[in-house]
Amino acid sequence: MTQITDLSDGLKQLKLQRLSDQIDGYLQDAAKQQWGYDEFLRQLIDAELASKQDKRTEMGTRMARFPFVKTLESFEFAYQPSIDAKRIKELSCCRWVANGENILLLGPPGVGKTHLAVGLGIEAIRRGYRTLFIGAQALIASLARAHNENRLEDKLKQYCQPKLLIIDEIGYIPIDRLGANLFFQLISRRYEKGAMIMTSNQPYSNWGEIFGDQVIASAILDRVLHHAISISIKGESYRLKEKLKAGLLSKQAARE
Repeated sequence: MTQITDLSDGLKQLKLQRLSDQIDGYLQDAAKQQWGYDEFLRQLIDAELASKQDKRTEMGTRMARFPFVKTLESFEFAYQPSIDAKRIKELSCCRWVANGENILLLGPPGVGKTHLAVGLGIEAIRRGYRTLFIGAQALIASLARAHNENRLEDKLKQYCQPKLLIIDEIGYIPIDRLGANLFFQLISRRYEKGAMIMTSNQPYSNWGEIFGDQVIASAILDRVLHHAISISIKGESYRLKEKLKAGLLSKQAARE
């Protein structure tokens, strides 16, 4: 017992708290399964690497400022048959992030666009990519405020730092001309350099109305879609589904 205590104390001094807490269990497993020195060391190293990875993911997730934490594993693909689950799994490898490409998730409210965006964002964080999530209106407001305070350059640099920028809910509220110009500047800065995920409830044909200017909208889409994967979701709202299950809404009301 004294030896185990000494080992635990030593691991704590090396700042290997997880191993310190679990060393007794590893020693028992080593004895039962007759691990050699090399296997015992491999088990300890794997456990510590997994612990560090979990901590990096946890910190990256906090820094990303997601509105909620939902993984791809918890997404109900069966409820949204228009989404190719195999394709989403391929995207979870995040090669598109490394290549500075974009993903656009289009569909009506409640079909899981933001859930998919967050899930893919978490996968990017797991692979070491710095990620930031922000709503479209909050982004425009932030850029406009920086513009008025003569610090737009610094703000644009800030939004260009994350390898993956997730912009949620484009199209829910119209954007004025200043906002459209500022948004275009950001897109231009990130073009072919930083990956983006965008979610929108509007088809591309309506983006001229969203940005109040067809020319600016075309310029934005030209850059966004040059290296992009578009995913259109056609299905029922998850929120309506939950209300139906809870008996808070009739099927007739949901159809209306």
